[in-house]
Amino acid sequence: MSELLSFQPKARLLLQLGDQLIRSESIALLEIIKNSYDAYASQVAVSMKNLENPDIGEIIIEDDGIGMDATIISTVWMQPGSDHKLKIIKALKDNPKATRIPIGEKGIGRFGVHKLGFEIEMVTKMADKKEVLLKINWKDFEKDDLLKNIKVRMTERNTPQHFINGKTGTIISIKKLKNKWSRGTIRELYRAVTSLSSPFEALDSFKVFFKIDKQDWVSGLLSFDDIQDYALYYAEAIIENNVISKLEYEFRPWDTMTKLEKRKEVLENVRMVEQIRDEESGKKQQVDVDLSKYKIGKVKFKLLIFDRESNILSLGVSDKKGFRDYLNINGGIRVFRSGIRVYDYGEPGNDWLNLDIMRVNQPGKTISNNIIIGAVDIDRATSFDLEEKTNREGFVENEAYFKFLSSIRFTLDKILTQRNLDKEKVRKFYTPTAVNQPVIGNLRILQDKISSKIPKGELQDELLKSINDIEEDYKTISEIYTRSSSAGLSLGIVIHEIIHMMNELVTAIEEKPSYDHINSLIKTLYKTVNDYAGVIKQSAKSREDLIEIVDQSLSNIQFRIKAHKVEVIKKYKERVNINTTIKCSHNLVTSTLINLIDNSIWWQNYANTKNKKIFIDILEDIDGYLSLIICDNGPGFSIPPEEAIKPFISDKPGGMGLGLHLAHEVMNSQKGKLIFPEFNEHDIPADFKNGAKLLLAFKK
Repeated sequence: MSELLSFQPKARLLLQLGDQLIRSESIALLEIIKNSYDAYASQVAVSMKNLENPDIGEIIIEDDGIGMDATIISTVWMQPGSDHKLKIIKALKDNPKATRIPIGEKGIGRFGVHKLGFEIEMVTKMADKKEVLLKINWKDFEKDDLLKNIKVRMTERNTPQHFINGKTGTIISIKKLKNKWSRGTIRELYRAVTSLSSPFEALDSFKVFFKIDKQDWVSGLLSFDDIQDYALYYAEAIIENNVISKLEYEFRPWDTMTKLEKRKEVLENVRMVEQIRDEESGKKQQVDVDLSKYKIGKVKFKLLIFDRESNILSLGVSDKKGFRDYLNINGGIRVFRSGIRVYDYGEPGNDWLNLDIMRVNQPGKTISNNIIIGAVDIDRATSFDLEEKTNREGFVENEAYFKFLSSIRFTLDKILTQRNLDKEKVRKFYTPTAVNQPVIGNLRILQDKISSKIPKGELQDELLKSINDIEEDYKTISEIYTRSSSAGLSLGIVIHEIIHMMNELVTAIEEKPSYDHINSLIKTLYKTVNDYAGVIKQSAKSREDLIEIVDQSLSNIQFRIKAHKVEVIKKYKERVNINTTIKCSHNLVTSTLINLIDNSIWWQNYANTKNKKIFIDILEDIDGYLSLIICDNGPGFSIPPEEAIKPFISDKPGGMGLGLHLAHEVMNSQKGKLIFPEFNEHDIPADFKNGAKLLLAFKK
C-alpha cells in the first residue's frame, strides 16, 4: 500500500520561528523596522513604555508605508515562507517605487514579534482600501494542536480609526512583554536602531524615531557626529570586478598637532589578489580576487581610524571616556545593503574580518575593532549572490561571500599600509620613547649594571644577550598578547621560554652575591612572569554560588576591612530571587575579588576618604551574564580603563600595575568580562557616583 502524505506542522512551529530563530529582542525589532522599509515607509516611530513591568509594558511600531489590505494579510502575511517579496524583487518593472528594493525575502522575519511579547495587535491600511485590524495571542500557539486549527481574528473597518484623511501605513502594538527590559538592554536597542543606516550615508528617505518613557536610560550616549572629527585617518574606496578602481586616503592631523602636515594619497585600479592553497600540491598560489564572477556588484568602502593613546587624546579630545566608550560599543566595520544594515557584522565580538588574527600574523599592521568605524555598502539589485542567513546573522558563507570578504581584507590592507606611514610620525612626535616605558627602562638599567659591574667576557655577553631576549619577549607580551587575549591566543610557549631564561639569569647572578640590586631586579621580573603563568594555566572550574564566593573573599580580609574602618554594603545578600550559580575557578575568582577590594581600600586611604564605603551587588542587567558590581566612594580611576588593564600601567605609587590586568585575564579565562561601568548604567547608590566602579560579568 502507498499513499501521499503532507506535512502538518504544529502550532508551536511559529513560536519556534520567532523565539529560537531570532537571537535577540534587538534583531526582532529591527526585523519589524525592515518590513516598514520594504513597505516604502518614509519614517518609523518606535515607542516603548513601562518596560520594567512586562505585564503593563508596551512596544508600538508605527510607519507611514503603503500598508496592507485583507487580501494581502490572508494570502501573504499569514503564510510563513511566502515568496511575495521575492516576486517583487524579480519584477521591479511592475513596482511603482522600484527605486527601493525590498530587503527581506524569506517571509518569516515578521514572526520575530513573538520574541518581544505575547499579545500582538496590528492595524494597517492601503490606499483606497479598508482599514484592517488583526489580533494575535501567541499563547494560543502553545497548545499541542495543528497550526491550521489555531484561528486568528481579522476585522475590516468601514470607517478607519487610525489612518484617516487618506493616510496609509501599519501600526503594530506589542503587549504582555516576554521579558523585563533593563537599562543596559534599552541602551543596546537604542544603539541598534540608530545604527540601522550607514553613518556616512544616512537615508534621507527613511528615518527611524525612538521614544521611551524613561529617557534618562538613553541619556549621555554620544553619536557619530560627536566623534567623527577625531579620526586621524580617513579612507574611501570603490571595489569593482578584480580591482580597487579608486582608493582615496587622507591623514588629518588635528590643529594642535603642529609638527605634522596633512597628507592625501589616491590609488587607482589596484589589482586585488590573495594567497590560496592548491588542493593537490598543497602549495600556496596567488590568484585574483575577482568579484565579476558573482552577482555582487560595486562595493563601496569607507573607513575612519582613530588613535586611543592617552598622549594623543590629550591633544584634542575633551570627553576621553565618552570617546572610548563609543568606540568600544560602535567600533568595527559594518555592512549595509541599499543603506540598511546587515547584522551582525560590526557588532562587538564579531571579528568577521579576523582583525585579531591579522594583529598576530602582521604585527606591523596592527588594528582592532575598537579604533575604527567603517561601512561597506552594496546594492540590493546587484548583490543577489550575497544571501542573508535565515536567522539574520550575516550572509550565507558561500563562494561569493568569501570573495567579497577577501576583497574587503585586501582593501583594508592597502589602507593600513598608508595609515602606518603617518602613524609612525604621530608616534615619533607625540608619544613617549621606549626607554621611558616601564620594564623596558628597568631592563636598560640592568644592562648598564651588568656592563659596569661584571667583567667583560663570556658571562657578561651571555647575560646581556638574555636581557635583550627578555626585552623582545616583553614587547611580544605587551604588543600582541595583551591585544589578542580575547581571541584566545595562548602565551604558554612564550612564558615557558622566558621562565627558562629567568632561571639561567637567576643562577648566574646568584653566583656573584655582591650584585644584590641586579639580583633583585631579575627576581622581580621572574615574579611578574609567574603571575602571567598563573593566569594561563588551566584552573579547574566547578559550579559555585557567587554569593558564597563574595562572602569567603570578605571573610579572608575581614580584619583589614575592620582596621581601616570600611563599611561594606552587602546589597548582594538581598538577591534571593536570582540564581547566583556560576561555573568558574573558585580560587582565581576569590583571589581576584580580594585584590580588587584591597586596591579599593588602598585608594580610599590614599585619598583620605571620609566614611569609607564599598558597595557590592549582584545584577542581571547584561543579557546572558550574572554580574558582580563593586563600587567605592574613593577618588575613582585616574587612568582610562583601556590603559589600566594593560600590564605595568599604574598610577599607584610603587605599584606594579598588574592587578587590573590580571583581573581582566582571569575574567577572560572564565569566559566572562571585566567592565568599567558608568554610574547611570546600573542601580548604584548616589554615594558611589564619583568612586571606582568595576563589574565582573560571568557567563550564565
